[in-house]
Amino acid sequence: MSQEQAHEFIEKMKIDAGFSERIMALDDPQARLQMIHDEGFDCSAEEIDAVSAELSKTELDEVAAGGEPGGEADGLGGCRVVNETSSF
Repeated sequence: MSQEQAHEFIEKMKIDAGFSERIMALDDPQARLQMIHDEGFDCSAEEIDAVSAELSKTELDEVAAGGEPGGEADGLGGCRVVNETSSF
C-alpha cells in the first residue's frame, strides 16, 4: 500500500466523473474502500487521508463533484470516502 497509489486514486476522482460517482454512490465506507481496491488502487484509508489532508477545500470539493470545478461535496459528509473519520 502506498501514498503514491492514494495520490493516483485522488487524481482519478478529480478527472473521472463516472469513477467518482461510482465510488461516492456507495454508502458504506468499507464498500468504498473495497471498490477502490477492486479498481486497482493499493492504498489504505489512512494513506488516502494523508494525501487528502494536503488538498485545499476547493480541490476536495472537485474530487467530490467528480472533477467539476465549483462543485461541492453536497451532503457527502465532507467527502468522506473511506471511513467516518476521514477528512476526504
